[in-house]
Parts: sequence; C-alpha cells; structure tokens
Amino acid sequence: MGNSIIKVEDLSASYRKNTVLEDISFEVEPGSLTAIVGPNGAGKSTLMKTMLDLHPLLTGNVTYFGLPFQKAKKRIGYVPQRGSVDWDFPTDALDVVTMGLYGKIGWLKRPSKKHRELAFEALKKMGMEDYANRQISQLSGGQQQRVFLARALVQQADLYFMDEPLAGVDAATERAIMATLKELNEIGKTVLVVHHDLQTVMDYFDHVLFLNRTIISHGKTNEIFTKENIAQTYGGNMRLIGGEFQHVVSTSE
Repeated sequence: MGNSIIKVEDLSASYRKNTVLEDISFEVEPGSLTAIVGPNGAGKSTLMKTMLDLHPLLTGNVTYFGLPFQKAKKRIGYVPQRGSVDWDFPTDALDVVTMGLYGKIGWLKRPSKKHRELAFEALKKMGMEDYANRQISQLSGGQQQRVFLARALVQQADLYFMDEPLAGVDAATERAIMATLKELNEIGKTVLVVHHDLQTVMDYFDHVLFLNRTIISHGKTNEIFTKENIAQTYGGNMRLIGGEFQHVVSTSE
C-alpha cells in the first residue's frame, strides 16, 4: 500500500507485564473510515493509545504521513472514551472546544475572539450551540460526546482517532456523530473508530480491522466482514439472530 497515511509495524504493548497487543502490523489508506472491532479485552483502546504515544509500546514503530507521531501530531485529532474524562472539571462547553485549538494558539496564550468563534461554529455543527456556556458536568452523556467531537473538529485535522464515540449515546446523537464522520470522510479526512456494535459496521464503515490481541483481518468492509472473521475474532460461532449478532453454543462434541 504505497499511499498509506498510517503505517504500523510489529507493534506490541503490555499492561503490568501482561502482553495485551502482539505483532500488530497494518496500514491505513487516506480518506478511509475504519472500525476497530473485537471483544472486551481485545486491546482496541490500548492500540489507539499506543499509536498516539499515550501508552508505551514494547516493540514496533508507527508513522503518520511518513513521520513519527511527535512530528505529525498537529495533523491528528483524538476523542478519548467518555469514561476516561473528568467531567467535574469546572469549565463550560465552549472552553472545552476551544482547548482543541491550543496546539495552534500555544498553551500560554489566551484564545482570541476568532478562536472562540471557530469553537462556537464547531459546537453549532454538532447542534450544541445553545449549550456553549453550560458546565460540562451538567450535560448528558450524549451531549458531552458531541462537545468532545466538536473539540476534535475545531482542530481541522487530517486524521482522527475516536475511542468508542457511540458508546452509551442516544439514537439522535449516534446519527449526528455518524453524519459528521461521513462528512469528514467525504472531504478526504481519515477516521479510525473503536466500535462495539457489529450490527452497524456494514452501514457505517468502509474499512474494518478485526482485533483480538493481534490482528485477525483488516481490509474493506464489503470484502472481510464475514462470519468466519467475526467468529475467529470473538471466538465460537457468531450468527445474526433477530437482527443481532449472538454467540451460538454448539451442542455437538
């Protein structure tokens, strides 16, 4: 893949001396919208954090646009899991979004009127302009997620990482988030999403990466989103029953 925007080679990582990722190698095409899927404990969030220098890697190498993360990070946006954020921190929604511009403003400088206007426009894009002055602790989970997505959008990055942005949100917020991700995709941005709902992978993503401590398969969704890859990733037999993927226990020996 000669025009890859991300190249991961032989990555491994551990928690408390237990290896959680091993022999991870893959490349990501520019302009793709990729779901990272796998069972609980498969290392999905750890993979994302390790790629972004938020967790140490044991072995391997990751490059973006042919550069190491530290030289490419201004072109990368990140939305962490909502549960990992201290939502009691005393700040309002507009300030949270404005923080996304600090890479351009500089941490010791005050945001200008123009910067706050950009932040407000990002909030407006996510339907959150009426909550600009609301403390983030007073927002619902779905509203908090929209604010965090607005913070990523205001960075105007070329590449976005999103760790379970659809977890625990209402249907309207899920539609709003996916509409935004598809808009980013359509203008050539590259997006990687840790995703937990197998039922929506085909509808939402053009690429999928199956992960269970190592990569099971990675490629175009319409080519590799198969029951065989799902079963290999999640263990046992996974079948679509009543519109939902479920484990099927075999009674035969």
